[in-house]
Amino acid sequence: MGKLSPLDGIGPKEIGLSKLFDRATAGEVQEVIPATNFTAEGEATAHVIAEALKQRGLKVTRLARGVPAGSELEYVDLGTIAHALVDRRTK
Repeated sequence: MGKLSPLDGIGPKEIGLSKLFDRATAGEVQEVIPATNFTAEGEATAHVIAEALKQRGLKVTRLARGVPAGSELEYVDLGTIAHALVDRRTK
Protein backbone atom coordinates (compact mmCIF):
# COMPACT_ATOMS: atom_id res chain seq x y z
CA MET A 1 0.00 0.00 0.00
CA GLY A 2 2.90 2.35 -0.60
CA LYS A 3 6.34 3.11 0.70
CA LEU A 4 7.72 4.97 3.67
CA SER A 5 8.82 8.51 2.94
CA PRO A 6 9.40 10.49 6.14
CA LEU A 7 10.27 13.66 4.21
CA ASP A 8 6.81 13.53 2.62
CA GLY A 9 5.08 12.71 5.90
CA ILE A 10 4.40 9.09 4.94
CA GLY A 11 5.03 6.76 7.85
CA PRO A 12 3.95 3.25 8.86
CA LYS A 13 0.44 4.41 9.76
CA GLU A 14 -0.15 6.02 6.36
CA ILE A 15 0.67 2.84 4.43
CA GLY A 16 -1.25 0.49 6.70
CA LEU A 17 1.62 -1.50 8.22
CA SER A 18 -0.44 -2.36 11.29
CA LYS A 19 -2.90 -4.24 9.04
CA LEU A 20 0.00 -6.14 7.46
CA PHE A 21 1.42 -7.03 10.87
CA ASP A 22 -1.99 -8.18 12.15
CA ARG A 23 -2.60 -10.35 9.10
CA ALA A 24 0.92 -11.80 9.09
CA THR A 25 0.79 -12.74 12.77
CA ALA A 26 -2.73 -14.24 12.72
CA GLY A 27 -1.25 -17.74 12.74
CA GLU A 28 -1.38 -18.95 9.14
CA VAL A 29 1.62 -17.12 7.65
CA GLN A 30 5.01 -18.80 7.91
CA GLU A 31 7.10 -16.47 5.73
CA VAL A 32 6.81 -12.91 4.44
CA ILE A 33 8.60 -11.71 1.31
CA PRO A 34 8.55 -7.89 1.08
CA ALA A 35 8.60 -7.25 -2.68
CA THR A 36 9.49 -3.57 -2.69
CA ASN A 37 11.38 -1.62 -5.30
CA PHE A 38 15.14 -1.43 -4.92
CA THR A 39 15.04 2.33 -4.29
CA ALA A 40 16.02 4.05 -1.05
CA GLU A 41 12.36 4.27 0.00
CA GLY A 42 11.65 0.68 -1.02
CA GLU A 43 14.68 -0.62 0.86
CA ALA A 44 13.76 1.38 3.96
CA THR A 45 10.18 0.12 3.83
CA ALA A 46 11.33 -3.49 3.46
CA HIS A 47 13.76 -3.05 6.36
CA VAL A 48 11.06 -1.70 8.69
CA ILE A 49 8.70 -4.51 7.72
CA ALA A 50 11.38 -7.18 8.11
CA GLU A 51 12.55 -6.01 11.52
CA ALA A 52 9.00 -5.77 12.88
CA LEU A 53 8.04 -9.21 11.60
CA LYS A 54 11.26 -10.86 12.79
CA GLN A 55 10.51 -9.53 16.30
CA ARG A 56 7.15 -11.28 16.01
CA GLY A 57 8.86 -14.59 15.17
CA LEU A 58 8.19 -14.72 11.43
CA LYS A 59 10.65 -15.68 8.73
CA VAL A 60 11.35 -12.77 6.37
CA THR A 61 13.23 -13.07 3.08
CA ARG A 62 13.76 -10.73 0.10
CA LEU A 63 13.42 -11.24 -3.62
CA ALA A 64 16.65 -11.96 -5.48
CA ARG A 65 18.26 -9.14 -7.40
CA GLY A 66 21.22 -8.77 -9.67
CA VAL A 67 22.25 -9.31 -13.25
CA PRO A 68 19.44 -10.79 -15.38
CA ALA A 69 20.19 -14.15 -17.00
CA GLY A 70 21.24 -13.78 -20.61
CA SER A 71 22.10 -10.10 -20.38
CA GLU A 72 25.32 -8.46 -21.53
CA LEU A 73 27.36 -7.02 -18.64
CA GLU A 74 28.24 -3.92 -20.63
CA TYR A 75 24.54 -2.90 -20.56
CA VAL A 76 23.99 -3.48 -16.83
CA ASP A 77 24.26 -0.47 -14.50
CA LEU A 78 26.89 -0.41 -11.76
CA GLY A 79 24.33 -0.52 -8.93
CA THR A 80 22.88 -3.77 -10.24
CA ILE A 81 26.34 -5.31 -10.58
CA ALA A 82 27.22 -4.18 -7.04
CA HIS A 83 24.08 -5.79 -5.59
CA ALA A 84 24.73 -8.96 -7.58
CA LEU A 85 28.22 -9.20 -6.07
CA VAL A 86 27.08 -8.47 -2.51
CA ASP A 87 24.19 -10.96 -2.66
CA ARG A 88 26.03 -13.74 -4.53
CA ARG A 89 25.88 -17.31 -3.25
CA THR A 90 27.71 -20.51 -3.96
CA LYS A 91 26.14 -23.40 -5.85
